Amino acid sequence: MTQPSDHADLASQQTDFFQAVESDTSQRELAELCNALYERELQNLSTSGPRQINLLRRRLAGLSHHVKRTARFLVSRTTPLTLDQHNASWQAKQPGKSPARKAEPDDCLHWLAKYAKAGLVVPVRVQEFDNEHIELDSIDKVQTENQTLHINKFGWFDFYGNPLEDARFTPRQINLVKPTKAIVTSACCGHSWNHKGKTLPRRLSIREMLLVSTLDWRHFSAAKLPPKY
Repeated sequence: MTQPSDHADLASQQTDFFQAVESDTSQRELAELCNALYERELQNLSTSGPRQINLLRRRLAGLSHHVKRTARFLVSRTTPLTLDQHNASWQAKQPGKSPARKAEPDDCLHWLAKYAKAGLVVPVRVQEFDNEHIELDSIDKVQTENQTLHINKFGWFDFYGNPLEDARFTPRQINLVKPTKAIVTSACCGHSWNHKGKTLPRRLSIREMLLVSTLDWRHFSAAKLPPKY
């Protein structure tokens, strides 16, 4: 005759078994994501990494930490997007045209006048020849007296989203835009377009992936200190 204690032991063994399977699955997923991120970042460093040897060494030295941190964020699935674990990327339906094209400078002005602060992640529309995409960057300085701000990668802008630095010698056109769910989703997924419509999504750098991890999807105005990379 089976005793109550036997049932308790069996239930405990089953719980331990399923926890072990779940943990093993999570570890396999984490390892796959790390491999994809390592491959992507090493390729980026080899083609467009810093030319200064000391800076390149520092980037390589910190690569393991940033890859593991990004992989854990992807596994956590704390965004409303779908994870493609084979490519270590977020997936969502891509619109036929860039949602940033509908962005109005006055909307950007009013939003930044109210919410601009250091650490806030903002989207930037990037047009290079016939190709267009949206990138995330982070504010690191705000000058409210003349309604200008500086973002980490792209430099100085006014609150209308217009770049203030000389761009005469580059074919790239950039504009800072007010974040909306559609715009931020396209930025997170690397959506890209040309005059014909959709093109293959771009792969986000680890820095961009870490910026995604700081987003508050309920309130894009909530500023969190972005990771340094």
